[in-house]
Amino acid sequence: MLRERPSPNISEFLRYLASHDESEDKLPSLNDLSRELNISLASLREQLEVARALGLVEIKPRTGMRRKPYSFVPAVKQSLDYAIAMNRDHFIAFADLRQNIELAYWHKAVKLLTSEDRAYLGDLVARAWEKLRGSPIEIPHSEHRELHLTIYRRLDNPFVSGLLQSYWDAYEAVGLNFFTDYNYLTQVWNYHQQMVNAICNNDAEAGYKALSEHTDLIHHLISSSK
Repeated sequence: MLRERPSPNISEFLRYLASHDESEDKLPSLNDLSRELNISLASLREQLEVARALGLVEIKPRTGMRRKPYSFVPAVKQSLDYAIAMNRDHFIAFADLRQNIELAYWHKAVKLLTSEDRAYLGDLVARAWEKLRGSPIEIPHSEHRELHLTIYRRLDNPFVSGLLQSYWDAYEAVGLNFFTDYNYLTQVWNYHQQMVNAICNNDAEAGYKALSEHTDLIHHLISSSK
């Protein structure tokens, strides 16, 4: 375990949050915090806005100021949205990062899945095929997102889960959830079927192979949507 020591690179308010028990979600008033941290109200408000942008605290009229459970998503989303607004190709680079994260954590992730998780993955695949084979055809985007996030849900790593969730938020932001190439969708879900079958059969290697081949399709999707 790393030795704990104060970080000199965060504000007084963030250091206060980091040094207090996360179960203590109700925070003191701004006046009380200003006195305790020995900083002005103006400076505290600036630091509070940063904490809100990072998704660390929330302020509501009746409940006051509360700490939120730590999530890496808000920090990634702020930066990633800006990067994609500058240049849409930044999404391609982030998609490549996501692909390598999923491959790197595949074996560890599937080993942690419960029997309930495996059954749920099977249900997602079945629902997706119902949509694709229905009349009218529906795009099973919610099932696509949920399937991938479910596979990695048991990892005790907020940074991995934060990056993967942020990928899907960006995927939707650039409009890829509306892509309607039926041949592409059937290829994707054939791979998903293989992945879930492999997970249920405790054949991690077969699932890894299907995942690797499946994630290569994202490059085709992106180039076709330009």
